[in-house]
Amino acid sequence: MDVAPSCARRGLGWTLGISHLEGFPSPVQSHSAKAEGTFQVTMLPGDGVGPELMHAVKEVFKAGNVPVIFDEHHLSEVQNTASEEKLDRVVDSMKESKVALIGKIHTPMEYKGDLASYDMRLRRKLDLFANVVHVKSLPGYQTRHNNLDLVIIREQTEGEYSSLEHESAKGVIECLKIITRAKSQRIAKFAFDYATKKGRAKVTAVHKANIMKLGDGLFLQCCKEVAELYPKIKFDTMIIDNCCMQLVQNPYQFDVLVMPNLYGNIVDNLAAGLVGGAGVVPGESYSAEYAVFELGARHPFAQAVGRNIANPTAMLLSASNMLRHLNLEYHSNMISDAVKKVIKGGKVRTADMGGYSTSMDFTQAVIDALEV
Repeated sequence: MDVAPSCARRGLGWTLGISHLEGFPSPVQSHSAKAEGTFQVTMLPGDGVGPELMHAVKEVFKAGNVPVIFDEHHLSEVQNTASEEKLDRVVDSMKESKVALIGKIHTPMEYKGDLASYDMRLRRKLDLFANVVHVKSLPGYQTRHNNLDLVIIREQTEGEYSSLEHESAKGVIECLKIITRAKSQRIAKFAFDYATKKGRAKVTAVHKANIMKLGDGLFLQCCKEVAELYPKIKFDTMIIDNCCMQLVQNPYQFDVLVMPNLYGNIVDNLAAGLVGGAGVVPGESYSAEYAVFELGARHPFAQAVGRNIANPTAMLLSASNMLRHLNLEYHSNMISDAVKKVIKGGKVRTADMGGYSTSMDFTQAVIDALEV
């Protein structure tokens, strides 16, 4: 199974700093960026507090002399700045940079003639099939569960998010959930490759095959088939409802979890809540060519807009992960170390972490903690 033909043909490595992992994009920079000694990165601030979080990233990058130039684009359905032309511009930018930092593009609930949101359309155009959320406790920040370290890997191009709905009879809506063997095998292999390269011991496939015997049954069967190729990694399965309960009761039993689209969306947010919420968990999405860095729990936090209270932690850690992907290890470690130092110090914390500091206070504290 050729998961990443474009990477294989070009002999590219993978995004987590270890070469030759099938299915991951390589740290790639544009020719123009190479000439200038800097990296071009596509930026989509998104909705809600996204622009404020991006401002924090820009300020920290500036203070740390990070060699990155942002190609900024605004795509928003709620601010009426979304169009097919603007979406194409973002895709063109991604083809050049291969890397993006994005905020949450809010999807309105009103039906306006197109079922697929711009967020989903962007992910499909770039084939961002794998979403990875590393849920890890932050030293010095006490939550109900501490010393947590688990990874949620979600297939995010099909499932219930296929945007295939119709009214078959008045008052009767059919919503199609699409599960394919090719994409189920691809995400399963991605999860086991991730576990192998990261030294993880176990992969748990999360499903609802007891009810959706064909759809989730196919996903589960693909995971079992792929698991046989990785005898050194323990393989387990768990039904989604039990998984949610187990995450709350005893999350330490999990290592890497792999699941279809909707379950992953729910579990991402549940797991983020275990270590402090949407403000502290970074996330990333991959295709064979592209890498997108974002919030682990996608939430626009619209009620905080303009109030200077949003927590920049997750976006700064995501930006740090992006720098590692670009092989800028020094700058990546410098920023993540500064963020963790501020949190461990406990003096500067935003409201979601039980403190009274503003977003700007936190950003400034991180800048002060940078060891440039």
